[in-house]
Order: sequence, then C-alpha cells, then structure tokens
Amino acid sequence: MEHVMVKTDAEGRPMAVVRGSREWTVGAEPVRWFERVNWWEAERRMPKGLSRVDVEVWQVQARLGRNLASALTTMEIVRDGLGGGWRLREAVADAA
Repeated sequence: MEHVMVKTDAEGRPMAVVRGSREWTVGAEPVRWFERVNWWEAERRMPKGLSRVDVEVWQVQARLGRNLASALTTMEIVRDGLGGGWRLREAVADAA
C-alpha cells in the first residue's frame, strides 16, 4: 500500500488526500468502518503495548484539486495504527 497524507476536519473526517504531489479534494460524504487485522501475517509477535486488532478505514470520493468538473475517484484509505499515518489501499476512477 502507498503512503499518503490526509487532511481532516475538526471531527477527524477526511477532507483531502495528498498523493505524490497532487491533492484530491473530497467531494462527497466519506464513509468509515473498522476492520480486523491478521497481525500475525505481517509480524512474528504483536508489538508490546500495541493491541492492533482493528484498523480504521475510510472510503472517500475525491476529485483532483478544486476543479468541480473533474471526475470523482473512489479511494479507500487506511489509518496506520502504529504511526498515525495513512495508506492508500485502492483508488478507482469512476467512469462517466
């Protein structure tokens, strides 16, 4: 998964996703859910003091920049529970 920067509002909802040197502005209400992580697939032991069982996932529909004519792209972003950063799981451009 690719690391991205996410700009959030005061409640923690994503407002923009910065991928490379491009900023994608969220153009629809984002959807959040939590998923179980099979931590043993990535680590030999669970990190001490970090019970990383669930991860926060957001699905956002965003457009490139602030161009309202730009097509929306659906992205799934995952919060990295260890460092607080974000990773892009998937990005799919919607067909117009």
